[in-house]
Amino acid sequence: MASKVFMPKPSANHIAFSGDNKPSRSHSFGQVCLPKKCTEKTSSSSSSSSSSSSLVASANTIPSAVICTANFAKSVSTNTSSTLAQLWREIQGCNNWENLVKPLHPLLRQEIIRYGKFVTACYKAFDLDPNSKRYLCCKYGKKNMFNQIGMGNSGYQVTKYVYATPEINIPIQNGASCGRWIGYVAVSSDDTVKRLGRRDIVITFRGTVTKREWVANFMSSLTPARLDPHNHRPNVQVESGFLSLYTSDESDDKFGLESCREQLLSEVSRLLNKYKGEEISISMAGHSMGSSLALLLAYDISELGLNRLNNPSTDIPVTVFSFGGPRVGNAGFKERCQELGVKVLRIVNVNDPITKLPGVFLNENFRVLGGRYELPWSCSLYSHVGVELVLDFFNMQNPSCVHDLEAYISSLRAKCPKRSSSEGDDDNHHEVYFLNKPKELLLSAQKFNLLPMKVAVSNIVNLVQSQKAEFLINEHILAWMNTLALYILF
Repeated sequence: MASKVFMPKPSANHIAFSGDNKPSRSHSFGQVCLPKKCTEKTSSSSSSSSSSSSLVASANTIPSAVICTANFAKSVSTNTSSTLAQLWREIQGCNNWENLVKPLHPLLRQEIIRYGKFVTACYKAFDLDPNSKRYLCCKYGKKNMFNQIGMGNSGYQVTKYVYATPEINIPIQNGASCGRWIGYVAVSSDDTVKRLGRRDIVITFRGTVTKREWVANFMSSLTPARLDPHNHRPNVQVESGFLSLYTSDESDDKFGLESCREQLLSEVSRLLNKYKGEEISISMAGHSMGSSLALLLAYDISELGLNRLNNPSTDIPVTVFSFGGPRVGNAGFKERCQELGVKVLRIVNVNDPITKLPGVFLNENFRVLGGRYELPWSCSLYSHVGVELVLDFFNMQNPSCVHDLEAYISSLRAKCPKRSSSEGDDDNHHEVYFLNKPKELLLSAQKFNLLPMKVAVSNIVNLVQSQKAEFLINEHILAWMNTLALYILF
């Protein structure tokens, strides 16, 4: 079970890298040669992230029962003048953010918001005008994108735009599938390197927008990732829709795009070679579906050993900042990410239903007879990866805000109120919270204008019904989509 941090209110194409298995169309992966697999890497520090302890972020001081075992733990909890250049490895999760969330350290909060802004850039620059020549692409060129959206002082330069398309076998639209702009790769400038303490490569992904992406989200069956050319690891399984979006290319078109995976590995390899010898971090950030792609990329980079090529004795930190992300894989995927040292900080709104999917009921929390017995199909259960920082915000006048990225960032910016009572046992807290929440909603509903809710429900049901005619989806999928629409709203 993933560690938790509570903040009070305020059939995909897989790529083989060996010469024998390459597709007929040649793809360049930059100047980094992929290493042969060595002995399995095990990390005691990584395994510590699987702890089931629940960390609660608040403005209260750390209880006396918590013992700081390192000088860093003492400094980050009391010294706000510590610079990011000194603490960047801890902020990137080298210790699984231990003692950084109770209370939530200002530098960590600052960095989470900063990476969240990089993700909002994807939405601001994404062209949704059907009449535009850049429809479903980025509105601006790489050199001036940040300036155009008001982030000219970010200290980063975009080096590559990333496109993706899932391999969908049902006729959801006219014409062939084509890649849509889904994110970008950027690298910190020399001046920013001095402030950060390292050269930061950031890869960001937006959430679901196009019809094909929505259908890919519904492809919730688990399938082996098979991203390691030397060991397919059948027990490491991920959602087939996310994997399809990550690995599918336009191989039917000789001028078609490479897969999202090929584009990203090529650019990351190029940048690692360019800045060889420097302190480097690889940071992924994504919202909703984008956080799933970010986690797949982080796993891919670590599994292939790209973060160990320049210096085999030291791993380049690979960190994922996930905003409102769903589950991506099974317990085998989670365990492998921990073994490889992939660090994941999941920023989650407790009222956001997307973070409960897939595997609403059958997930890492499923237990039989008090957890004493493991079912034969336990490996097929979805499991979250990493440490959770749980927010709590909801607006009855605008229910969709529970999954809105800007609302996530606003909640992080809000000052943490102190708890009025002792924190007590976390399980007890969860139980009381979920018992009281429906009562709160019912009481507040008496003063609530139901018109926006009715309009929202009507729009979603109409959309689902239109999907039936346009997508030729069968009755079972249609019923599931209707259920999901109501679940999201209620």
